[in-house]
Amino acid sequence: MLTWTAYSSWLQGDKRKYVKNGQILNPNPSLESKNKENMKYPKVSLTTAQRKIIENAIIEESAGLNQKIHAIAIRKSHIHLVTDCNFISAASAVSHYKNAARLAMESNGFVGRLWTKGFSVRYCFDENQLNAVIQYVNRHNQNHHNPKAPMFILGVNIPKCPLPVYPVG
Repeated sequence: MLTWTAYSSWLQGDKRKYVKNGQILNPNPSLESKNKENMKYPKVSLTTAQRKIIENAIIEESAGLNQKIHAIAIRKSHIHLVTDCNFISAASAVSHYKNAARLAMESNGFVGRLWTKGFSVRYCFDENQLNAVIQYVNRHNQNHHNPKAPMFILGVNIPKCPLPVYPVG
């Protein structure tokens, strides 16, 4: 599962804890305050229309990369994507998806910084792990903060991957 955040949606020092160099760190109000002061662009909170643009860009990019998307959750502040990273690293896949979404947003009038640096990855090594993260993402769509928020759960319009499907990682 690949996860990345919209710009300024989860700053280092955040009261919800934060991740740095793979470690979960406790809140640090002074660090969060300093990060807010250093922001060069406005905080990004994705609208429903923007989330749909991003969804379409990611789906199109996955077809170009010959990757199957198992599940996707596009929220106001972050994205969860369960995909096969066949033949490329997770970092390269995230770079492709972030860039495709950014270009699509810019072609629809977005100006500014869209994504934070980095991402997190959770590898799946068997079908049980893959099914667990797919269920997590689908539950995330249904329950995350606002149960009435639009859900973007992939359906029949997703292009089929012509390559064999391997577990993520």
